[in-house]
Amino acid sequence: MAANLKEVRNRIKSVANTQQITKAMKMVSAAKLRRAQERIVQMRPYANKLREIASNIVSGGDVSIELAKERDVKNVLLVVVTSDRGLCGGFNSNIIKLAKRTVTEKYSSASVTILPVGKKAMEAFRRLNYKMVNDFWQLFSSLNFEEASKASHYIMEKYSDGTYDRVEIIYSQFKNAATQIFANENFLPVEKAKSEGGKSSKKDFIFEPDKDELVAYLIPKILNTQFFKVLLDSNASEHGARMTAMDKASDNANEIMKELKITYNRARQAAITTELNEIVSGANALAEA
Repeated sequence: MAANLKEVRNRIKSVANTQQITKAMKMVSAAKLRRAQERIVQMRPYANKLREIASNIVSGGDVSIELAKERDVKNVLLVVVTSDRGLCGGFNSNIIKLAKRTVTEKYSSASVTILPVGKKAMEAFRRLNYKMVNDFWQLFSSLNFEEASKASHYIMEKYSDGTYDRVEIIYSQFKNAATQIFANENFLPVEKAKSEGGKSSKKDFIFEPDKDELVAYLIPKILNTQFFKVLLDSNASEHGARMTAMDKASDNANEIMKELKITYNRARQAAITTELNEIVSGANALAEA
């Protein structure tokens, strides 16, 4: 019985230590989430407006834009954005599942290359033996616009030289701390603006300076911003998912500790009852002797 009591005490201590860790991780994630949320909330309206401008420009039809040319889809680049670390619930697994489903259902007849951003995506698709571009998976180690632009420039160069016919990004859009929206978003070619009837909408712009020169400079800048917005979205989603997961883990630890304490008290009472019975039996035996 003593051995059982010691085992339960050790389990209670172990769960308590685990709960301390999960509470600390929740607090760290909450602090990081506040900063990440501020960045994406400030960035999103700007990036969305720039994307709308790019769509309107390519809808004009009188400007030659290589990044907006549509081709037969034979070679596809999927940018899969996960986190570098785990302990964030189903955040990474859901993104990887969406990427695999996209490959099998949407591009089963095309040659697909994965560009992972985040250690978890890199490890997952390496195990699955996908064709990969491994140059940019560490972007979250120093998340800034300059490093993100290197990846988006690479993507644009490969699209322009015909290596890839389509580029899509699979990532998590941040909604709030408890909700992430797993999305598959087109990156290249730049999509044309749609009117209410679903047809391309042509906009009349006045360009200054030369139209081709201005567009050649503007479109890559817009795409760089769009790519950086994706990384900020994913970063905020990761911290929100981890904070929620650690909060649930702390609650689960509380429930386990309650059950273990009940078990411990029952075992302790049983041990005391057994000892009392032994004392009474011994006393009776002495009295009879």
